[in-house]
Amino acid sequence: MSSTAPEAKFTEETVLWVKQHTPKLMSFAITRPKTYRFSAGQFSRLGFRDGEGFIWRAYSIVSAEYADTLEYFVILVENGAMSKLLAQMQAGQTILLDKTAFGFLLPERFTDGEDLVMLSTGSGIAPFLSMLQQPTLWERFTHIGLVHSVSYAKELVFQEYITGLSQHPLLAERITKLKWQPVVTREIVEGALSQRVPALIQNGHLATGLQLEFSPQHTRFMLCGNPTMVADTFKTLLSMGYTMHRNKLPGHIVMENGF
Repeated sequence: MSSTAPEAKFTEETVLWVKQHTPKLMSFAITRPKTYRFSAGQFSRLGFRDGEGFIWRAYSIVSAEYADTLEYFVILVENGAMSKLLAQMQAGQTILLDKTAFGFLLPERFTDGEDLVMLSTGSGIAPFLSMLQQPTLWERFTHIGLVHSVSYAKELVFQEYITGLSQHPLLAERITKLKWQPVVTREIVEGALSQRVPALIQNGHLATGLQLEFSPQHTRFMLCGNPTMVADTFKTLLSMGYTMHRNKLPGHIVMENGF
């Protein structure tokens, strides 16, 4: 159940479950207030009381817009104050949720284009998992490419989830539109590419892996993840004739830094 103090900008929510994928990767879900609204691709501000103050961090939402609960996928940062609290978190505990969702990593910002390519590293896949549960996304684009780049195969924690989308009642008829390409940079894994995302775009291996033809006319890119990947990929795409999408000047790229 949600509760809130008068005039508070946050609600107090209950942690429903916690799953530790690896020592550095975890997922968890919390209760969702009936009044909480977000668009797929946005993030929440989550917090804890810290002495007389608070500690807040932003985390992208994995859940669909219509879900009853809010799910998150996070990377635990070594010696991070918030990460230390999250690592100790258990079901039944209270966590704070800012009443407002934030972010502009929204596929509806693109007014044209036929293929949408989602490029992510680490926990940057979270907003894309939320988007994939929206039927409007599948109606809007002819093909959807999802790329998740990690260091080691054990960090590809959503492969089963992505495969399971074919059983999703709202998506089953359109699931053939989805092209999934894992990338593992520090070990060789069958079915995965092994170079960094910018290099894979430049040498054409990513387009081949997704079975798509990239072009400014047809392809729109969304970038989310490690700031270095986002910056380097952006530069690579610019060198290939793609442009940043702005509200008054439509382009080919929308991006957000995150871990």
